[in-house]
Amino acid sequence: MPTKLERILDRVSKPARYTGGEYGSIIKNPADAAVRFAFCFPDVYDVGMSHLGLRLLYHLLNEREDTYCERVFSPWPDMAEEMKKEGVPLFTLETKTPVREFDIFGFTLLYEMCYTNVLTALDLAGIPRRSADRGEDDPIVCAGGPCTYNPEPLADFIDFFCIGEGEEQMNDIIDVYKKCKEKNLSRAETLKAISKIDGIYVPSYYDVTFEGEKQTGFEPKYDDVPRKIRKRIVSDFNKAYVPETCIVPFTEIVHDRVTVELFRGCIRGCRFCQAGNIYRPIRERSPHMLAELAKKLIKATGYDEVSLCSLSTSDYSGLREFTDELLEFTEPRKVNLALPSLRIDNFSMGLMERVQKVRKSGMTFAPEAGTQRMRDIINKGITEEDIMSSARLVFSGGYQSVKLYFMIGLPYETDEDVAGIPRLAKKVVDVYFEEPRPAGKNMQITASVSSFVPKAFTPFQWARQNSREELRAKQKILVSTEKSKRVRINYHESAVSVLEGVFARGDRRLCRVLEEAVDRGCNFDAWSEYFLNDKWLEAFEACGLKPEVFTRERSYDELLPWDMIDIGITKNHLMRENERAARGELTPNCRVKCAGCGAASFKAGVCVE
Repeated sequence: MPTKLERILDRVSKPARYTGGEYGSIIKNPADAAVRFAFCFPDVYDVGMSHLGLRLLYHLLNEREDTYCERVFSPWPDMAEEMKKEGVPLFTLETKTPVREFDIFGFTLLYEMCYTNVLTALDLAGIPRRSADRGEDDPIVCAGGPCTYNPEPLADFIDFFCIGEGEEQMNDIIDVYKKCKEKNLSRAETLKAISKIDGIYVPSYYDVTFEGEKQTGFEPKYDDVPRKIRKRIVSDFNKAYVPETCIVPFTEIVHDRVTVELFRGCIRGCRFCQAGNIYRPIRERSPHMLAELAKKLIKATGYDEVSLCSLSTSDYSGLREFTDELLEFTEPRKVNLALPSLRIDNFSMGLMERVQKVRKSGMTFAPEAGTQRMRDIINKGITEEDIMSSARLVFSGGYQSVKLYFMIGLPYETDEDVAGIPRLAKKVVDVYFEEPRPAGKNMQITASVSSFVPKAFTPFQWARQNSREELRAKQKILVSTEKSKRVRINYHESAVSVLEGVFARGDRRLCRVLEEAVDRGCNFDAWSEYFLNDKWLEAFEACGLKPEVFTRERSYDELLPWDMIDIGITKNHLMRENERAARGELTPNCRVKCAGCGAASFKAGVCVE
């Protein structure tokens, strides 16, 4: 007789998302593990399995003999409905064990629009949503990832947050939890012990107060609780853990290839970019180590493509040495190298020709803004001539399609700046026809335009976010401005960006809104076909809150919900950069001149006090 799960899999799309057993997955005897960790990526399998952090921590934890880490993903809506009908709780891929039976249930949070998926996962697992309602038989629920740099919108649901990089922190957590379990300590005692680990934030240990629209207080409840939680980093990136294999899925995933992380951090100071700040200081791996790692991963998995991962690939100081060594291995084996995150002002056609001998992929650049005024405001550090020079190189290399990334809704932006986006794309088209070329039948410029969302720990963290109506008006400018028929303009629904902004800079009051939205059917908000803006507006109204409370402009002296987090970069530096933005002044990159951001306090990477 088929099991309940087997019957369900016959009725849902892409059943391979839920079967497990992939090449490279790790199967242990659960009875041999002192600690069982259910690692959840709160999105569909196809997205989650592409995430480098999940791959890294999965193997790191499983290399411990005392720990069994198993994967969990958000079931697609059709699967979730069938699970409810059949009474099948949320389970892990490796052993199909209900998540509620695990010691720790951990989420990685990459995107604010996955927050409803977190609550849905808890519901499907049969775990009380709120930390205060969980008992001794429930797993401890934790979360890490970039969204935890403002953890407050999820504060009522997560027992503890891991602030910073997890390679060392996770081992500390397992060590402490294991000792507590051996001593048969209570849930409260275990959480107290974990809270002593550097970089751990337990929201229930703090009282938060509000007056009107503003948060006015953040106070520890106990004397031994830190007022500031400093992020954890891996100081020596050459010694940081990195797996030499990875899981090869049965079904297609978003990024189905080997991924190698060149370095962490960024030398640039783009004022809109949260990642460029929270991952400082800049730490690199040696070229030879990276080449050897890539070779091992190719041999272990059989993949025919390697993606070089970083915030700005062309800024890796050992890029030439690394690619030269790796290409000797990949070219004879017909393995392609992909270089995302290339800088326009640091672009080499010679490099691209070398790495794309096997397979020529599309070319992507990120001017971010359509006018020089705006590029200076955001400290992009590139000129229009840089853009056109790169375009000439690309077209001379035989490319006929280029993708350009832009943003609208940036601080100090005018309608003329918005109109500059299609005009700049048109100029790139004109560059193609400057020289005699093939008829250009397939010549296409795609301008992908996102809506700017102010984020914590950026110079724009105080800025007012554009409303849905303002963003829609700017999107109309994009499509109405004269442009070439060879320019395609893509943009997304502005309501999603506004809601992302609400949660990016929100506080604990949003916990009620989030819960209300889930009860009204909101889930998979990152997917346009499932985003229910009307339901979200109803949830805000039911809770007596307005989204505008969280998207408004903030003053420098206002207490911000994330002020208890210490990322190393000082608030004074962010203020200076915001003032320089208002004046349109550029700040040199870290290799040209130190901006005194504060990251040197970590005494790691290129930053040394």
